[in-house]
Amino acid sequence: MPIYTYTARLASGDKKEGTLEANDRQSALIQIERMGAVPVSIREGTAAAAAPSGRGAKKRFALTLPQRAPRMNLRDVLLLTGEMSDLLASGMTLGHALNTLSRRDTDPGQTAIVTALRDEIIQGSSLSDALRKWPKTFSPLYVSMVRAGEASGMLSEALSRLRTHYERVLEAREKVSMALIYPAIILLLGGATLVFAVVFVVPRFTAIFAELGSTLPLPTRILIRLSELMIDYGLVVLIAAVAAGILLRNALRTEKGRLVWHRMQLHLPVVRHIITANAFGHFARTLGALLNNGVPVLQALGIVEETVGNVVIANEIHEARERVTDGSSISGPLAAGKIFPPLLTDMLAVGEESGDMPGALAHIARRYDSDLDRSVKILTTLLEPVLMVGMAVLVGFVAISMLLAVFDLTSGLNV
Repeated sequence: MPIYTYTARLASGDKKEGTLEANDRQSALIQIERMGAVPVSIREGTAAAAAPSGRGAKKRFALTLPQRAPRMNLRDVLLLTGEMSDLLASGMTLGHALNTLSRRDTDPGQTAIVTALRDEIIQGSSLSDALRKWPKTFSPLYVSMVRAGEASGMLSEALSRLRTHYERVLEAREKVSMALIYPAIILLLGGATLVFAVVFVVPRFTAIFAELGSTLPLPTRILIRLSELMIDYGLVVLIAAVAAGILLRNALRTEKGRLVWHRMQLHLPVVRHIITANAFGHFARTLGALLNNGVPVLQALGIVEETVGNVVIANEIHEARERVTDGSSISGPLAAGKIFPPLLTDMLAVGEESGDMPGALAHIARRYDSDLDRSVKILTTLLEPVLMVGMAVLVGFVAISMLLAVFDLTSGLNV
């Protein structure tokens, strides 16, 4: 029978550690609860592992490398949120629900996070405080909505709203990602074809042309020269490109670099419509979810500022938040800037006048979700033929350059 090593808290608050035999983990938890203790952690071991080491025991040395803190992606957070909401709605306590979810067959990182949340709840912490210890997994939006749900006694409803929110966020991300997959495939295959032709095919024809000693056409000479440069300096160019990419990535991680890049995105044709539609839809959806869950306006604006994704728009939200004086009207301060469009601020003002800001924000989110769909379709409609024509021109240049040389050589042989 398996042996479990456990840590528990007694009714007096004292810590108790020990080992016990049980058929499975659930049976071990039941035994601990029957002893009048609250389980904090429990792990399966063996009798040999539980027993103290004797004099003849050998010391084992192992090289342990530093491990990254576990984290969950957006899809895992969405799944966990939905399952917690369903379990709580069925009448299960939060600790029991997290204990049930910790026994799922998931990846080690997700299991570690859920187990840590369960242990925090068992020790008396609130769920929002436990979530704050995992900032890379649970955003300030998530923590704030959970805290508001705890304060109102409607945690299950708050988790349900979070599930709906993250479903829409994930859907918006997937729309943009799916729109870029096909162009990326075209670029990858086209680039690989050109490199193969220039590095492996052209040199073989070059050797044949050199033996015949004929004067080659200008396009052919240009292609041969490009082939020679790529063969001689291709590795240097590749290393330089990788180094430039690393430098660019590091620059974009700085505050100034992100500001310049995000401002540039807002001025690119077609792309700016995707960026703004996604950002404004996220703004309306997040702010509406927070207000609908009872989060104060100023605090909600601060959370939206951190999660909107574009530094320029986030700075505008920050300035609007500083201009808000009465804590309720935000349409005026947002309209005072030059980032948010009049349509959005006007619809928000109508919601403020009618006393239904969450409803107005829901209409705004749907409007910009439709704009995002339309902008993504326009981008794919324009990008696909442009890439196809570009690749056709490059491949056609290689083919025509080779054919011109062949035609010149054969015509010279016939004379």
